[in-house]
Amino acid sequence: MKALVGLGNPGAEYANTRHNVGFLALEHAAGNLGIAINKKQCGGLVGEGRVRGERVALFLPQTYMNLSGQGVLALMRWYKLDPEGIMIISDDIDLSPGAMRIRMQGGAGTHNGWRSIIDESGSEAFPRARIGVGAPPPEWDLKDWVLSRWDKSDEADSIREAIELAAKAGVSFLENDIQLTMNLFNFRSRVKKEKDLSGDNHAV
Repeated sequence: MKALVGLGNPGAEYANTRHNVGFLALEHAAGNLGIAINKKQCGGLVGEGRVRGERVALFLPQTYMNLSGQGVLALMRWYKLDPEGIMIISDDIDLSPGAMRIRMQGGAGTHNGWRSIIDESGSEAFPRARIGVGAPPPEWDLKDWVLSRWDKSDEADSIREAIELAAKAGVSFLENDIQLTMNLFNFRSRVKKEKDLSGDNHAV
């Protein structure tokens, strides 16, 4: 069994903020798979289905971002999943807007959701898809930036494409494995990656 998790904050007021692109990507993946995410469980909303004959779960934590680890840990325990079997989709301020990068594992960096997941689970071995939302301008506070709307920005079209690409990568992970998914999808962000100045750090 495998699971796909999207990170974000619950509530309509956060729907199109930079911090919620993980939620949007998971909802796209659910639509692509025909899976309804409507069961309250594990501190979030769960959708269950089968992909190529294998049971899968899609999960949207309904804690706020900085408590994401509580839901992920509950999901791991309920479905008896190891970190390697859970792909997590999140925003990333250290990737340029519209970039999308898959990694097999990594640290939390500046991302409170990832910090909570690693603290609660004791592991960094979660495959992840990171959607670039860009770094805050000098005059912006980080919290205000990630809670601001991406769909009103000049990069909206690029970020929307990255959300859709991350959704497809999530489906690929469920269908295949993380290595093949990295091979299939990381090259699609190569042009954007060349413009990205974040190097190889793990801030997610």
